[in-house]
Amino acid sequence: MALDFGNANEAPTRPAMTVSALNRAVSGLLERSFPLVRVRGEIGNLTRAASGHWYFALKDEQAQVRCVMFRARTQLLDWTPRDGDEVAVDAIVSLYEARGEFQLSVESMRRAGQGRLFEEFLKLKARLATEGLFAGERKRPLTAIPRRVGVVTSLQAAALCDVVTTLCRRAPYVGVIIYPVPVGAGAGSQIAAMIERASRRATGDAVDVLLLVRGGGSIEDLWAFNEEIVARAIVACAIPVVVGVGHESDITIADFAADLRAPTPTAAAELVAPAATELLAEFERRVEQLHRLHSHWVRAAAQRLDYAQRTLAAPRMPLAALDRRVGMLQARIADVMTDALNSRRAALSVRRERLLRLRPARNMLQPNERLGLLAAHTSRCWNAYSTRLASLAARLHALDPNAVMARGYSIAIAADGRAVTDAARLRLGDELRLHFARGQALAQVHSVLPDGEQDSDQR
Repeated sequence: MALDFGNANEAPTRPAMTVSALNRAVSGLLERSFPLVRVRGEIGNLTRAASGHWYFALKDEQAQVRCVMFRARTQLLDWTPRDGDEVAVDAIVSLYEARGEFQLSVESMRRAGQGRLFEEFLKLKARLATEGLFAGERKRPLTAIPRRVGVVTSLQAAALCDVVTTLCRRAPYVGVIIYPVPVGAGAGSQIAAMIERASRRATGDAVDVLLLVRGGGSIEDLWAFNEEIVARAIVACAIPVVVGVGHESDITIADFAADLRAPTPTAAAELVAPAATELLAEFERRVEQLHRLHSHWVRAAAQRLDYAQRTLAAPRMPLAALDRRVGMLQARIADVMTDALNSRRAALSVRRERLLRLRPARNMLQPNERLGLLAAHTSRCWNAYSTRLASLAARLHALDPNAVMARGYSIAIAADGRAVTDAARLRLGDELRLHFARGQALAQVHSVLPDGEQDSDQR
Protein backbone atom coordinates (compact mmCIF):
# COMPACT_ATOMS: atom_id res chain seq x y z
CA MET A 1 0.00 0.00 0.00
CA ALA A 2 1.57 3.22 -1.13
CA LEU A 3 0.87 6.57 0.45
CA ASP A 4 1.24 9.77 -1.53
CA PHE A 5 2.06 12.72 0.70
CA GLY A 6 2.52 15.08 -2.19
CA ASN A 7 5.37 17.45 -2.44
CA ALA A 8 7.34 17.51 0.71
CA ASN A 9 8.00 21.24 0.27
CA GLU A 10 4.25 22.11 0.38
CA ALA A 11 2.53 23.08 3.66
CA PRO A 12 0.31 20.41 5.22
CA THR A 13 -3.35 20.70 4.14
CA ARG A 14 -5.91 21.88 6.85
CA PRO A 15 -9.38 20.28 6.92
CA ALA A 16 -12.14 22.81 5.82
CA MET A 17 -14.92 23.72 8.30
CA THR A 18 -18.56 23.78 7.27
CA VAL A 19 -20.55 26.97 7.63
CA SER A 20 -22.75 25.35 10.27
CA ALA A 21 -19.72 24.30 12.29
CA LEU A 22 -18.22 27.78 12.06
CA ASN A 23 -21.44 29.48 13.18
CA ARG A 24 -21.87 26.97 16.00
CA ALA A 25 -18.33 27.60 17.21
CA VAL A 26 -18.75 31.38 17.08
CA SER A 27 -22.09 31.12 18.89
CA GLY A 28 -20.54 29.05 21.67
CA LEU A 29 -17.63 31.45 21.93
CA LEU A 30 -20.00 34.44 22.29
CA GLU A 31 -22.15 32.73 24.90
CA ARG A 32 -19.09 31.77 26.94
CA SER A 33 -17.54 35.22 26.67
CA PHE A 34 -20.78 37.11 27.47
CA PRO A 35 -22.85 34.86 29.71
CA LEU A 36 -25.39 37.62 30.59
CA VAL A 37 -25.13 41.30 29.75
CA ARG A 38 -27.31 44.31 30.54
CA VAL A 39 -27.88 46.63 27.58
CA ARG A 40 -29.78 49.89 27.45
CA GLY A 41 -31.29 51.36 24.28
CA GLU A 42 -34.39 52.42 22.39
CA ILE A 43 -36.78 49.89 20.85
CA GLY A 44 -37.35 50.09 17.10
CA ASN A 45 -39.13 48.00 14.46
CA LEU A 46 -40.91 45.88 17.07
CA THR A 47 -42.71 42.85 15.59
CA ARG A 48 -44.94 40.52 17.57
CA ALA A 49 -45.06 37.17 15.78
CA ALA A 50 -48.06 34.86 15.86
CA SER A 51 -45.94 32.39 17.83
CA GLY A 52 -45.71 34.89 20.69
CA HIS A 53 -42.03 35.76 20.09
CA TRP A 54 -40.94 39.42 19.82
CA TYR A 55 -38.37 40.64 17.33
CA PHE A 56 -36.97 44.15 17.54
CA ALA A 57 -33.88 46.31 17.32
CA LEU A 58 -32.20 47.93 20.31
CA LYS A 59 -30.41 51.12 19.28
CA ASP A 60 -28.76 54.33 20.35
CA GLU A 61 -27.51 57.29 18.32
CA GLN A 62 -24.56 55.42 16.73
CA ALA A 63 -25.51 51.74 16.44
CA GLN A 64 -28.15 49.07 16.80
CA VAL A 65 -28.36 45.35 17.52
CA ARG A 66 -31.00 42.80 16.63
CA CYS A 67 -32.88 41.22 19.53
CA VAL A 68 -35.27 38.35 20.09
CA MET A 69 -37.45 37.73 23.16
CA PHE A 70 -39.10 34.35 23.20
CA ARG A 71 -42.69 33.74 24.24
CA ALA A 72 -41.84 32.23 27.62
CA ARG A 73 -40.07 35.50 28.52
CA THR A 74 -42.62 37.92 27.03
CA GLN A 75 -45.39 36.39 29.15
CA LEU A 76 -43.54 37.44 32.29
CA LEU A 77 -43.88 41.17 31.46
CA ASP A 78 -46.77 43.10 33.03
CA TRP A 79 -46.55 45.86 30.39
CA THR A 80 -46.39 46.05 26.61
CA PRO A 81 -43.39 47.80 25.03
CA ARG A 82 -43.78 50.03 21.96
CA ASP A 83 -41.49 51.50 19.35
CA GLY A 84 -39.59 54.41 20.83
CA ASP A 85 -39.58 53.07 24.40
CA GLU A 86 -36.19 53.21 26.12
CA VAL A 87 -35.53 49.96 27.96
CA ALA A 88 -32.81 48.06 29.78
CA VAL A 89 -32.59 44.33 28.94
CA ASP A 90 -30.71 41.40 30.44
CA ALA A 91 -29.67 39.30 27.45
CA ILE A 92 -27.40 36.52 26.27
CA VAL A 93 -25.12 37.42 23.38
CA SER A 94 -25.57 34.80 20.69
CA LEU A 95 -25.44 34.12 17.00
CA TYR A 96 -28.45 33.05 14.99
CA GLU A 97 -26.74 30.12 13.31
CA ALA A 98 -29.20 29.72 10.43
CA ARG A 99 -28.34 33.16 9.10
CA GLY A 100 -25.09 33.93 10.82
CA GLU A 101 -26.60 37.05 12.40
CA PHE A 102 -25.36 38.50 15.66
CA GLN A 103 -28.22 39.04 18.12
CA LEU A 104 -29.26 39.35 21.74
CA SER A 105 -31.52 36.77 23.29
CA VAL A 106 -33.46 38.85 25.84
CA GLU A 107 -34.20 37.21 29.16
CA SER A 108 -35.87 40.19 30.92
CA MET A 109 -36.83 43.77 30.15
CA ARG A 110 -37.70 46.84 32.16
CA ARG A 111 -38.44 50.46 31.35
CA ALA A 112 -35.47 52.80 31.29
CA GLY A 113 -37.23 55.92 29.97
CA GLN A 114 -39.64 56.76 27.17
CA GLY A 115 -37.13 57.32 24.40
CA ARG A 116 -35.90 60.42 22.66
CA LEU A 117 -38.57 60.46 19.93
CA PHE A 118 -41.36 59.87 22.39
CA GLU A 119 -40.10 62.68 24.60
CA GLU A 120 -40.13 65.01 21.58
CA PHE A 121 -43.67 63.82 20.84
CA LEU A 122 -44.85 64.67 24.37
CA LYS A 123 -43.18 68.09 24.38
CA LEU A 124 -44.70 69.10 21.02
CA LYS A 125 -48.11 67.75 22.04
CA ALA A 126 -48.09 69.79 25.26
CA ARG A 127 -47.02 72.99 23.48
CA LEU A 128 -49.61 72.74 20.71
CA ALA A 129 -52.33 71.87 23.23
CA THR A 130 -51.46 75.02 25.19
CA GLU A 131 -51.94 77.05 21.99
CA GLY A 132 -55.45 75.56 21.59
CA LEU A 133 -54.80 73.57 18.40
CA PHE A 134 -56.44 70.47 19.91
CA ALA A 135 -59.45 72.24 21.49
CA GLY A 136 -62.75 70.45 21.02
CA GLU A 137 -64.67 73.62 20.12
CA ARG A 138 -62.36 74.08 17.12
CA LYS A 139 -63.36 70.73 15.62
CA ARG A 140 -65.67 70.98 12.63
CA PRO A 141 -68.51 68.54 11.89
CA LEU A 142 -68.35 66.41 8.77
CA THR A 143 -70.78 66.73 5.89
CA ALA A 144 -73.60 64.23 6.37
CA ILE A 145 -73.54 63.05 2.73
CA PRO A 146 -70.33 64.16 0.96
CA ARG A 147 -70.20 64.45 -2.81
CA ARG A 148 -66.41 64.14 -3.14
CA VAL A 149 -63.69 62.96 -0.75
CA GLY A 150 -60.03 63.96 -0.98
CA VAL A 151 -57.31 61.45 0.01
CA VAL A 152 -53.80 62.61 0.92
CA THR A 153 -51.45 59.61 0.82
CA SER A 154 -48.91 57.80 -1.32
CA LEU A 155 -50.01 56.23 -4.59
CA GLN A 156 -48.14 53.06 -3.58
CA ALA A 157 -49.64 52.91 -0.06
CA ALA A 158 -51.85 49.99 0.85
CA ALA A 159 -53.94 52.50 2.80
CA LEU A 160 -55.06 54.10 -0.49
CA CYS A 161 -56.31 50.73 -1.75
CA ASP A 162 -58.18 50.16 1.54
CA VAL A 163 -59.86 53.59 1.35
CA VAL A 164 -60.89 53.30 -2.32
CA THR A 165 -62.15 49.72 -1.85
CA THR A 166 -64.20 50.70 1.19
CA LEU A 167 -65.77 53.72 -0.53
CA CYS A 168 -66.62 51.71 -3.67
CA ARG A 169 -68.26 49.03 -1.55
CA ARG A 170 -70.15 51.23 0.93
CA ALA A 171 -70.66 54.55 -0.85
CA PRO A 172 -70.33 54.30 -4.66
CA TYR A 173 -72.07 57.68 -4.94
CA VAL A 174 -68.97 59.46 -3.56
CA GLY A 175 -66.27 60.82 -5.88
CA VAL A 176 -62.62 60.43 -4.87
CA ILE A 177 -59.82 62.93 -5.55
CA ILE A 178 -56.30 61.70 -4.70
CA TYR A 179 -53.56 64.11 -3.60
CA PRO A 180 -50.38 61.99 -3.96
CA VAL A 181 -47.55 62.65 -1.52
CA PRO A 182 -44.83 60.59 0.19
CA VAL A 183 -45.84 59.49 3.68
CA GLY A 184 -42.57 58.10 4.99
CA ALA A 185 -40.06 59.55 7.42
CA GLY A 186 -39.04 63.12 6.59
CA ALA A 187 -42.08 63.83 4.40
CA GLY A 188 -43.74 66.25 6.83
CA SER A 189 -43.18 69.39 4.73
CA GLN A 190 -44.52 67.66 1.59
CA ILE A 191 -47.60 66.43 3.45
CA ALA A 192 -48.26 69.93 4.79
CA ALA A 193 -47.87 71.45 1.31
CA MET A 194 -50.38 68.97 -0.17
CA ILE A 195 -52.91 69.71 2.60
CA GLU A 196 -52.55 73.44 1.86
CA ARG A 197 -53.08 72.74 -1.85
CA ALA A 198 -56.28 70.80 -1.13
CA SER A 199 -57.41 73.63 1.15
CA ARG A 200 -56.94 76.20 -1.62
CA ARG A 201 -58.98 74.07 -4.01
CA ALA A 202 -61.80 73.97 -1.46
CA THR A 203 -62.78 77.49 -2.56
CA GLY A 204 -63.91 75.91 -5.82
CA ASP A 205 -65.96 73.29 -3.95
CA ALA A 206 -63.57 70.46 -4.93
CA VAL A 207 -64.06 68.12 -1.95
CA ASP A 208 -66.24 68.09 1.17
CA VAL A 209 -63.79 66.29 3.47
CA LEU A 210 -60.08 65.41 3.39
CA LEU A 211 -58.60 62.06 4.47
CA LEU A 212 -54.96 61.86 5.62
CA VAL A 213 -54.11 58.15 5.77
CA ARG A 214 -51.14 55.78 6.01
CA GLY A 215 -50.52 52.19 7.05
CA GLY A 216 -48.84 51.13 10.28
CA GLY A 217 -45.18 51.26 11.17
CA SER A 218 -42.66 52.16 13.82
CA ILE A 219 -42.51 55.55 15.49
CA GLU A 220 -39.74 56.48 13.05
CA ASP A 221 -41.89 55.47 10.06
CA LEU A 222 -44.82 57.58 11.32
CA TRP A 223 -42.75 60.52 12.51
CA ALA A 224 -43.80 62.72 9.57
CA PHE A 225 -47.29 62.84 11.13
CA ASN A 226 -45.74 64.08 14.41
CA GLU A 227 -44.20 67.17 12.83
CA GLU A 228 -45.49 70.60 13.84
CA ILE A 229 -45.84 71.80 10.24
CA VAL A 230 -48.34 68.99 9.50
CA ALA A 231 -50.41 69.75 12.61
CA ARG A 232 -50.65 73.45 11.73
CA ALA A 233 -51.58 72.65 8.12
CA ILE A 234 -54.43 70.42 9.36
CA VAL A 235 -55.74 73.16 11.67
CA ALA A 236 -55.55 75.81 8.91
CA CYS A 237 -57.27 73.63 6.29
CA ALA A 238 -60.51 75.12 4.95
CA ILE A 239 -62.30 71.74 4.96
CA PRO A 240 -62.67 69.12 7.73
CA VAL A 241 -59.74 66.69 7.99
CA VAL A 242 -60.01 63.05 9.11
CA VAL A 243 -56.73 61.31 10.04
CA GLY A 244 -56.39 57.54 9.86
CA VAL A 245 -52.72 56.69 10.38
CA GLY A 246 -51.40 53.26 11.31
CA HIS A 247 -53.24 50.85 13.54
CA GLU A 248 -55.63 51.57 16.39
CA SER A 249 -52.78 51.71 18.91
CA ASP A 250 -50.75 54.24 16.86
CA ILE A 251 -51.22 57.82 18.08
CA THR A 252 -49.69 60.84 16.31
CA ILE A 253 -49.85 64.63 16.67
CA ALA A 254 -51.95 64.70 13.49
CA ASP A 255 -54.63 62.65 15.29
CA PHE A 256 -55.03 65.38 17.92
CA ALA A 257 -55.08 68.21 15.35
CA ALA A 258 -57.61 66.53 13.07
CA ASP A 259 -61.32 67.26 13.18
CA LEU A 260 -61.89 63.50 13.57
CA ARG A 261 -59.49 60.66 14.32
CA ALA A 262 -60.03 57.21 12.82
CA PRO A 263 -58.24 54.10 14.18
CA THR A 264 -57.34 52.84 10.68
CA PRO A 265 -57.52 54.05 7.04
CA THR A 266 -60.48 51.72 6.43
CA ALA A 267 -62.31 53.14 9.44
CA ALA A 268 -61.64 56.67 8.13
CA ALA A 269 -63.38 55.81 4.86
CA GLU A 270 -66.33 54.36 6.77
CA LEU A 271 -66.66 57.46 8.96
CA VAL A 272 -66.77 60.08 6.19
CA ALA A 273 -69.55 58.56 4.07
CA PRO A 274 -72.67 56.65 5.20
CA ALA A 275 -73.41 53.37 3.47
CA ALA A 276 -75.68 53.56 0.43
CA THR A 277 -77.89 50.81 1.92
CA GLU A 278 -78.43 52.92 5.05
CA LEU A 279 -79.37 55.96 2.96
CA LEU A 280 -81.83 53.91 0.91
CA ALA A 281 -83.39 52.49 4.08
CA GLU A 282 -83.78 56.01 5.53
CA PHE A 283 -85.29 57.23 2.25
CA GLU A 284 -87.84 54.40 2.23
CA ARG A 285 -88.71 55.11 5.87
CA ARG A 286 -89.41 58.76 5.12
CA VAL A 287 -91.46 57.91 2.03
CA GLU A 288 -93.57 55.57 4.17
CA GLN A 289 -94.00 58.33 6.76
CA LEU A 290 -95.13 60.79 4.07
CA HIS A 291 -97.56 58.19 2.74
CA ARG A 292 -99.11 57.76 6.21
CA LEU A 293 -99.41 61.52 6.67
CA HIS A 294 -101.01 61.91 3.25
CA SER A 295 -103.51 59.12 3.95
CA HIS A 296 -104.43 60.73 7.27
CA TRP A 297 -104.93 64.11 5.57
CA VAL A 298 -107.11 62.57 2.84
CA ARG A 299 -109.31 60.79 5.41
CA ALA A 300 -109.76 63.98 7.42
CA ALA A 301 -110.63 65.96 4.26
CA ALA A 302 -113.10 63.26 3.21
CA GLN A 303 -114.82 63.45 6.59
CA ARG A 304 -115.12 67.23 6.34
CA LEU A 305 -116.49 66.93 2.80
CA ASP A 306 -119.04 64.31 3.87
CA TYR A 307 -120.24 66.56 6.70
CA ALA A 308 -120.56 69.52 4.33
CA GLN A 309 -122.53 67.46 1.81
CA ARG A 310 -124.94 66.25 4.50
CA THR A 311 -125.39 69.83 5.69
CA LEU A 312 -126.22 71.01 2.15
CA ALA A 313 -128.62 68.12 1.63
CA ALA A 314 -130.62 69.23 4.72
CA PRO A 315 -130.17 73.04 5.04
CA ARG A 316 -132.74 73.30 7.84
CA MET A 317 -130.68 71.14 10.22
CA PRO A 318 -128.69 74.06 11.77
CA LEU A 319 -131.89 76.17 12.03
CA ALA A 320 -133.81 73.29 13.59
CA ALA A 321 -131.13 73.01 16.27
CA LEU A 322 -131.47 76.74 17.00
CA ASP A 323 -135.29 76.42 17.04
CA ARG A 324 -135.06 73.61 19.60
CA ARG A 325 -132.71 75.67 21.75
CA VAL A 326 -135.12 78.67 21.64
CA GLY A 327 -138.00 76.39 22.69
CA MET A 328 -135.97 75.03 25.57
CA LEU A 329 -135.06 78.55 26.72
CA GLN A 330 -138.69 79.65 26.44
CA ALA A 331 -139.85 76.73 28.57
CA ARG A 332 -137.15 77.42 31.16
CA ILE A 333 -138.14 81.11 31.33
CA ALA A 334 -141.81 80.18 31.83
CA ASP A 335 -140.90 77.73 34.61
CA VAL A 336 -138.65 80.29 36.33
CA MET A 337 -141.34 83.01 36.13
CA THR A 338 -144.04 80.65 37.45
CA ASP A 339 -141.84 79.52 40.35
CA ALA A 340 -140.97 83.12 41.20
CA LEU A 341 -144.64 84.22 41.08
CA ASN A 342 -145.77 81.34 43.27
CA SER A 343 -142.99 82.06 45.76
CA ARG A 344 -143.94 85.74 45.94
CA ARG A 345 -147.62 84.88 46.37
CA ALA A 346 -146.84 82.48 49.20
CA ALA A 347 -144.65 85.06 50.95
CA LEU A 348 -147.37 87.75 50.57
CA SER A 349 -149.98 85.37 51.94
CA VAL A 350 -147.86 84.71 55.02
CA ARG A 351 -147.30 88.41 55.57
CA ARG A 352 -151.01 89.18 55.01
CA GLU A 353 -151.97 86.73 57.72
CA ARG A 354 -149.44 88.22 60.09
CA LEU A 355 -150.76 91.74 59.40
CA LEU A 356 -154.33 90.65 59.96
CA ARG A 357 -153.44 89.22 63.30
CA LEU A 358 -151.61 92.35 64.36
CA ARG A 359 -153.84 95.14 62.91
CA PRO A 360 -156.63 93.60 60.87
CA ALA A 361 -158.65 96.72 60.13
CA ARG A 362 -155.80 99.09 59.40
CA ASN A 363 -153.70 96.90 57.15
CA MET A 364 -156.37 95.05 55.20
CA LEU A 365 -155.98 97.22 52.10
CA GLN A 366 -152.14 97.42 51.94
CA PRO A 367 -151.48 93.76 51.08
CA ASN A 368 -154.06 93.86 48.31
CA GLU A 369 -152.43 96.92 46.81
CA ARG A 370 -149.01 95.30 46.87
CA LEU A 371 -150.44 92.18 45.34
CA GLY A 372 -151.83 94.27 42.51
CA LEU A 373 -148.49 96.00 41.93
CA LEU A 374 -146.73 92.63 41.87
CA ALA A 375 -149.23 91.25 39.39
CA ALA A 376 -148.75 94.30 37.15
CA HIS A 377 -144.95 93.96 37.28
CA THR A 378 -145.17 90.26 36.52
CA SER A 379 -147.44 90.97 33.56
CA ARG A 380 -145.00 93.55 32.18
CA CYS A 381 -142.07 91.12 32.48
CA TRP A 382 -144.05 88.38 30.80
CA ASN A 383 -145.00 90.68 27.93
CA ALA A 384 -141.34 91.79 27.50
CA TYR A 385 -140.07 88.19 27.33
CA SER A 386 -142.90 87.22 24.99
CA THR A 387 -142.02 90.15 22.69
CA ARG A 388 -138.33 89.13 22.67
CA LEU A 389 -139.19 85.52 21.90
CA ALA A 390 -141.46 86.62 19.08
CA SER A 391 -138.61 88.74 17.64
CA LEU A 392 -136.18 85.81 17.80
CA ALA A 393 -138.74 83.53 16.16
CA ALA A 394 -139.24 86.09 13.38
CA ARG A 395 -135.47 86.29 12.81
CA LEU A 396 -135.22 82.50 12.67
CA HIS A 397 -138.09 82.43 10.20
CA ALA A 398 -136.36 85.02 8.03
CA LEU A 399 -133.21 82.84 7.97
CA ASP A 400 -135.16 79.72 7.00
CA PRO A 401 -134.12 78.89 3.35
CA ASN A 402 -137.43 77.07 2.81
CA ALA A 403 -139.29 80.28 3.56
CA VAL A 404 -137.16 82.06 0.96
CA MET A 405 -137.74 79.29 -1.58
CA ALA A 406 -141.48 79.41 -0.84
CA ARG A 407 -141.45 82.92 -2.33
CA GLY A 408 -140.27 81.51 -5.68
CA TYR A 409 -136.53 81.20 -5.16
CA SER A 410 -134.41 78.07 -5.57
CA ILE A 411 -130.86 76.86 -4.72
CA ALA A 412 -128.57 75.63 -7.54
CA ILE A 413 -126.11 72.90 -6.48
CA ALA A 414 -123.14 72.16 -8.77
CA ALA A 415 -121.66 68.71 -9.45
CA ASP A 416 -119.04 69.19 -6.69
CA GLY A 417 -121.80 69.64 -4.11
CA ARG A 418 -121.33 73.39 -3.62
CA ALA A 419 -124.06 76.02 -3.93
CA VAL A 420 -123.62 78.21 -7.05
CA THR A 421 -123.33 81.89 -6.12
CA ASP A 422 -121.45 83.17 -9.18
CA ALA A 423 -122.47 82.44 -12.78
CA ALA A 424 -118.87 82.96 -13.89
CA ARG A 425 -118.03 79.60 -12.29
CA LEU A 426 -120.34 77.73 -14.67
CA ARG A 427 -119.37 76.22 -18.01
CA LEU A 428 -121.58 75.20 -20.91
CA GLY A 429 -122.94 71.74 -20.38
CA ASP A 430 -122.57 71.77 -16.56
CA GLU A 431 -125.36 69.86 -14.82
CA LEU A 432 -127.12 71.51 -11.86
CA ARG A 433 -129.51 70.25 -9.20
CA LEU A 434 -132.21 72.83 -8.37
CA HIS A 435 -133.77 72.72 -4.88
CA PHE A 436 -137.28 74.27 -4.59
CA ALA A 437 -139.54 74.73 -1.60
CA ARG A 438 -141.05 71.38 -2.59
CA GLY A 439 -139.07 68.97 -4.70
CA GLN A 440 -135.93 69.07 -6.84
CA ALA A 441 -135.11 69.26 -10.56
CA LEU A 442 -132.08 68.63 -12.80
CA ALA A 443 -130.90 71.34 -15.24
CA GLN A 444 -128.09 71.85 -17.74
CA VAL A 445 -126.31 75.13 -18.55
CA HIS A 446 -126.73 76.20 -22.21
CA SER A 447 -125.47 79.77 -21.86
CA VAL A 448 -123.70 81.96 -19.29
CA LEU A 449 -124.53 85.69 -19.25
CA PRO A 450 -122.32 88.38 -17.71
CA ASP A 451 -123.58 90.20 -14.64
CA GLY A 452 -126.37 92.67 -15.58
CA GLU A 453 -127.04 91.24 -19.09
CA GLN A 454 -130.37 89.55 -19.90
CA ASP A 455 -131.14 86.66 -22.17
CA SER A 456 -132.44 87.68 -25.63
CA ASP A 457 -135.56 85.56 -25.08
CA GLN A 458 -136.52 87.80 -22.12
CA ARG A 459 -135.98 91.16 -23.82
